Amino acid sequence: MDFIEELTWRGMIHQMMPGTEEQLKKEMTTAYLGIDPTADSLHIGHLVGVMMLKHFQRSGHKPIALVGGATGMIGDPSM
Repeated sequence: MDFIEELTWRGMIHQMMPGTEEQLKKEMTTAYLGIDPTADSLHIGHLVGVMMLKHFQRSGHKPIALVGGATGMIGDPSM
């Protein structure tokens, strides 16, 4: 089972841009997940993104998880 087939089987893919599958098969791709650091902790809503990064890593791609300081301040009304 290839990367896209596994994610589809797991229900993690709903739609894809044309050419995405070909790109993922052609070369290593970087996957990015940005998390807003203003919450007290991670919650179950973050799990899908974190699991997707893990699947990217297992398939030979490069995952990047970013907990943004400045990014979080932009959307944080307390700043």
